[in-house]
Amino acid sequence: MFKYAIVRKPCKALIDGLSEANLGKPDYDKALLQHADYINALNECGLDVKILEALDDYPDSCFVEDVALMTPNCAIITRPGAPSRRGEVEFIKEAVFQFYKKVEEIKGPGLLEAGDIMMVGNHYYIGLSNRTNQEGANQLIAILEKYGMSGSVVEMSEMLHLKTGLGYLENNILLACGEFIRKPEFQSFNMIKINEKQSYSANSVWINGTVLVPKGFPETVKLIKEAGYKIREVDVSEFRKLDGGLSCLSLRF
Repeated sequence: MFKYAIVRKPCKALIDGLSEANLGKPDYDKALLQHADYINALNECGLDVKILEALDDYPDSCFVEDVALMTPNCAIITRPGAPSRRGEVEFIKEAVFQFYKKVEEIKGPGLLEAGDIMMVGNHYYIGLSNRTNQEGANQLIAILEKYGMSGSVVEMSEMLHLKTGLGYLENNILLACGEFIRKPEFQSFNMIKINEKQSYSANSVWINGTVLVPKGFPETVKLIKEAGYKIREVDVSEFRKLDGGLSCLSLRF
């Protein structure tokens, strides 16, 4: 069960954030409304949400998940693979230290973004992507093992981040799309396969028994409901334009 979440308000420079989506520039005012509803959804799931102020110099800084990994035993400050995002880590540290006494940090030449990390119990799957390299994964695995946890790498070629195409819903149930449906390391899960047209919704988030699902994906909603979960839809259309999903917008622990 999660107790807390950390989010960061979108800054006005959001409209110039990194993107490969080709969906146009986000509407900043609409993004603010969507972010507020996202916070409401976290509250509805029973989380105490710490809201950090916007960072005007970092367009992508609302995607706080990438700059830290919060485990039950320690927190890890990452080193983002996107150079424009590396400065964000200094601004997340104060919030992290409010909740954790044991804080580790990924060092160069390691690269690691937590959007590439999926927690399943005490094990962490780490996607090797354009944003996370083998050195970053090796450092993370060493840290996890130091605190009694484990990690393994997942080779990937299609997705921006591991969790772009995966969502673990607890109880051995895994949302998956694209290349991850075929990966041998995920065949032991009860897999809910998401088709290509609905692929964005693979980044759905389990929080204390409720699954947050991006708005506009009725087939995915139906499949998750059939698996026995309560659903809360959240409109994140403006963040999708920046390759961002539901998990990217918060640190949950």
